[in-house]
Amino acid sequence: MQDTQAKPHDEPIVTPRRLDPEDAQQALQKLQNILKRQEVIETLAHRQSEDDEGSNLLEGVVHRQHENEIREIINSLHPSDIAFILESLPVDERQAVWQLVDAEHDADILLEVDDWARESLIESMDHRDLVAATGNMDADEIADLVPDLPADVVAEVQKGLTDEERAQLLEAMGYPDDTVGAIMDFEMVRVRDDVSLEVVLRYLRRLHELPDHTDQIFVVDRQDKLLGTLALSKLLVSEPEVQVARVMATEYLTLNPLDSDADAAGAFERYDLVSAPVIDDQGRLIGRVTIADVVDVIQEDSQEQALSRAGLQEQDMFSPTLNAIRNRAPWLLINLCTASFASFVASRFEDTVSHIVILAFLMSIVAGIGGNSGNQTMTMIIRALAVGRVSGGNAWQLVRRELTVTFLVGLCGSLITATFAWVISDSWAIALVMMIAMIGNMLIGATLGVLIPILRDRFGKDPAMGSSVLLTFATDTLGFFLFLGLATIFLI
Repeated sequence: MQDTQAKPHDEPIVTPRRLDPEDAQQALQKLQNILKRQEVIETLAHRQSEDDEGSNLLEGVVHRQHENEIREIINSLHPSDIAFILESLPVDERQAVWQLVDAEHDADILLEVDDWARESLIESMDHRDLVAATGNMDADEIADLVPDLPADVVAEVQKGLTDEERAQLLEAMGYPDDTVGAIMDFEMVRVRDDVSLEVVLRYLRRLHELPDHTDQIFVVDRQDKLLGTLALSKLLVSEPEVQVARVMATEYLTLNPLDSDADAAGAFERYDLVSAPVIDDQGRLIGRVTIADVVDVIQEDSQEQALSRAGLQEQDMFSPTLNAIRNRAPWLLINLCTASFASFVASRFEDTVSHIVILAFLMSIVAGIGGNSGNQTMTMIIRALAVGRVSGGNAWQLVRRELTVTFLVGLCGSLITATFAWVISDSWAIALVMMIAMIGNMLIGATLGVLIPILRDRFGKDPAMGSSVLLTFATDTLGFFLFLGLATIFLI
């Protein structure tokens, strides 16, 4: 029998490489140390006389040495790790390091970095470099970069595309953000249902490589209408002479290009998908969505929600001070106004507080616990909205459930708080008022924690945007009013 095992010299031995996020962290620290050393040397050189040729020569030698060190570190990393490092550097240092990255990594890095970092990288590239970086990208990848690319670069890149690729690019650019069409991939394997699995295997072997995350082959007719899917695992274990139509799956999930990408992410999570076909209104296969696209969507949505709850928008953390002020000031000013109004409400009970000074120390507990309770509820509701679990039919059921849970938790917590109030005031009346006010404000917080995101979502607004600010305003104002109002009625 002929020995079919490859000999050691048949193919070059590839040294395995372990990918580790900690490598990027360590590389970032090394780069920062090199950049700091370079900054010190430049500062010392500038203090020397400009006519000192020896000093200038030394500075040039050290600078080239540092550049070589940076090249060696940065170009040994995975493009995703390089993107992480670039995002972690101030704009000037980011652009300096970017100039030392090998051109072969440019395309992958531009696709990996966040939008705010990509803008600064593109600004530092000339026309020729941009065309070279984007010229080998797929149509859907170019579409992701088009908003940040100069118009002349886009025009020149389009000239290098085939008619099919150009049509795909225009199609991808035509879909709104946050839709399946904006994230779908045009690379996929299609076969007919009337061929044998042996023919399919021969066809696959002729390909240079399979598209990323290919777990299934799409079965179409002559009009490209989707008929079914053929899992690679099914292809490998079935008899080669069997026709595709006999083993293909006819029950599968399909997406429409105008579907929300968040809905697609939810479907991937629910059905444990690796890829899913995208079909148009006529049932024709036009693309696919992969798990890599979905992970990006989930990560971006998570980051946006975290920023939105604080009233912020995504921005370069090293952006100019004026830009940072514009990003943060609006909701901070709103928060200032709401806090002032809460203080105004508290000031209306000046006589009550002057008679019972201990109330001034206790009212912050009532306001704080109401806000915390509301934030717990709000976080749950925003998450449920993101995955589509909240509807008009269950909104009031959620309110009732949260009120019940909050009341029971508040009842237990208020007993502890009332005991504390009694210990420091030696008054059962103050303890009772504290207990009632705390339960009441927690119920207010829970109710608003459900209603604020649901109402914002109902009116087409981001349910997370500034929600914490609005909730804090309500729980502070009503907490002060409830606690001091009850104290005025029952203690004065």
